[in-house]
Amino acid sequence: MSQSSILAVILAAGASRRMGRSKQLLPYRGQTLLGHVIQCALASSCRPVIVILGAHAEAIAPAIEHLSIDVIHNANWHQGISSSIRCGVSYIRDNLPSTDGILFLTCDQPFVSRNLIEQLIECYNDSNKPIIASQYEGTIGIPVLFSRPFYSNLTQLEGDYGAKKLIQKHPNQVASIGFPEGHIDLDTFVDYQRLISE
Repeated sequence: MSQSSILAVILAAGASRRMGRSKQLLPYRGQTLLGHVIQCALASSCRPVIVILGAHAEAIAPAIEHLSIDVIHNANWHQGISSSIRCGVSYIRDNLPSTDGILFLTCDQPFVSRNLIEQLIECYNDSNKPIIASQYEGTIGIPVLFSRPFYSNLTQLEGDYGAKKLIQKHPNQVASIGFPEGHIDLDTFVDYQRLISE
């Protein structure tokens, strides 16, 4: 079986209001939270790796510009995560139309790994399902892979709703892999302090 052409889109445009500072640039494992997920994506078979910036872009961009990534600025970041999804998909449809699918990641799930990304892609290649999601704590969500037929659906998302809305709407089209640590996401500085103290 030929390998699918999957690219990664890292959603990093949020203002991190509950964190009180840019979570993208918080130190983690010798780099930053955003740097960590970028390195995981670059170590995987995903190509290209696209990062969507919005709030704090002026501070974040210089910290990642040396990496082999494409950076896209989402001018509508204040409209919520759906705007970053739409921004990324629109860019891909215009510039990378031959790709088979998009794997969405965020920078606030610190236990994302190259191995997890490869498991998602392997499940996509083996399952014949157009959506491959991560399963944790009784739910399924991001990181999630959508195949090309769902690009149009992704561009119709609105508000501060991410990919989970589509996952829930098309349960028969979804396969999932276990990601027990996926429920750990960093919304507040207390969350971050707990992570780095463990």
